[in-house]
Amino acid sequence: MARGRAPGFDATREEILAQAARLFANQGFPATSMNQVAEACEVSKPTLYHYVRDKHELLAQICQSHLQHLAHLVDEVSGLGLPPEDHLRALIHRFVQAYGESQNEHRVLTEDMKFLDEDHRARMIEVERQVVARFADAVATIRPELRGAHLHKPLTMLLFGMINWTFTWLRPDGALTYEAVAPMVADLFFGGLGAVKIGPVADGVSGLSVSGRPAS
Repeated sequence: MARGRAPGFDATREEILAQAARLFANQGFPATSMNQVAEACEVSKPTLYHYVRDKHELLAQICQSHLQHLAHLVDEVSGLGLPPEDHLRALIHRFVQAYGESQNEHRVLTEDMKFLDEDHRARMIEVERQVVARFADAVATIRPELRGAHLHKPLTMLLFGMINWTFTWLRPDGALTYEAVAPMVADLFFGGLGAVKIGPVADGVSGLSVSGRPAS
């Protein structure tokens, strides 16, 4: 019979991922050692290696966990059955909040995913593509003609451009909170959406990702 996980396994794993994300975000993936991660988690290195094989697997787990959380948020909002505009506003709100609550993880996803091996990176990019596609569908539901003009994806990437990099300028301890910024992003996006003029364009962003990078 296979031995089950010890009580507290998942909680310890989450703490390891959180501490590693903090270190990677603050000093970079290459400059962070497994010794530092073990010290931050107050565990021995043998204990740390019980949860992850090496530093690259640790990075992969941080990225995967963060992306799965974002994908779950999309599913949650879809399950609410909201009207089209309310649906997209809810998506924007949830993502701005999620980025605010997971600044370290989002910085790692944005800046350090390039250090993953090809297989891991391909799996992460596929999840990113799915999330972007769900947002793009929400945009096209509001203005169906955008899909035929191949503009629903570029507009989606402009939207992600507004929310992806808030961690670079919005201070967690500042007067302006992520909760307050979320409706601003939605209002700004919807305020300009009706003014977009449709013309012949090439669908040049189909390979972009949720973090704004080319997916290839």
